[in-house]
Amino acid sequence: MSKLNEPIIRHSASRGADSPDVWGIYEPDTGSIQYVCADPATKKAALIDVVLNFDPASFALDTRSMDQVLDLVDKQGLEVEWILDTHPHADHVMASSRLKSRTGAPNGIGERTRDIAELWRGYYNTPDAFDPDRDFDRLFADGDRFALGDLEMRVMLSPGHTLGSITFVCGDAAFVHDTLMQPDSGTSRADFPGGSAEDLWNSLQAILSLPDETRLFIGHDYGAEGRDEPEWEASVATHKAENIHLKGGGTKWEYIERRNKRDATLALPDRMLAALQMNLRAGQLPEAEDDGAHYLKMPVNKF
Repeated sequence: MSKLNEPIIRHSASRGADSPDVWGIYEPDTGSIQYVCADPATKKAALIDVVLNFDPASFALDTRSMDQVLDLVDKQGLEVEWILDTHPHADHVMASSRLKSRTGAPNGIGERTRDIAELWRGYYNTPDAFDPDRDFDRLFADGDRFALGDLEMRVMLSPGHTLGSITFVCGDAAFVHDTLMQPDSGTSRADFPGGSAEDLWNSLQAILSLPDETRLFIGHDYGAEGRDEPEWEASVATHKAENIHLKGGGTKWEYIERRNKRDATLALPDRMLAALQMNLRAGQLPEAEDDGAHYLKMPVNKF
């Protein structure tokens, strides 16, 4: 029986000094994986790419996935030190602002979210919308380092899926979001506005230059032929040897051609045009109008 429609939690244990505990929490509606990365010594934790559930049919929001993550934090005796997102997601709404309200921890995302916001102000014809400097406490630059308890987290700029995607590296764990998929599924799409298959290739090479034993934690899994359970962890060495888009020594230009050809067949995610209006506000709705309700703006025939 397939488990791709069930929420699942798995623990990837610390391997010793400078190695975090990592819990992956699979969100089945969007195939997203949410992460808790914790320092075993201090119990300080970062929450990464946590989902605020959104029904694209009714436009209703709920917090069941976020609550599941916070329940795990409580059960493990952790203290939330950071709320992190790797990029403004197109397929789910981020829980960033609600987590900040619940925990008091600062939230962060990549500094090139400013550029993504500028791009989407044009698509939505909302020149005064979106202020990442207001809605996020930290906008990370490539190479930034910050503490997670006694551990250090490092930021890598990893564009391609979006122009501002970032990877968080903590010891022997790297949270690589929508770059790699699992080895049997290849790599992520690069056709959204601001995306680039060439940039994605370069980002993949940088990620695969990490030590072979590094645990890579991906952003999504939709299953694969012969596999009916979601997976989200594999080593750098495993990806080098087995990733179906990267093994065998193909050239950069062969990869770009194959990626672009595949992307041309893909539909937009059904949550994308709604989600980005919230995610560029750290998961918040636009200001309520005079009737007390919130409204989203949808461009017609632009995509």
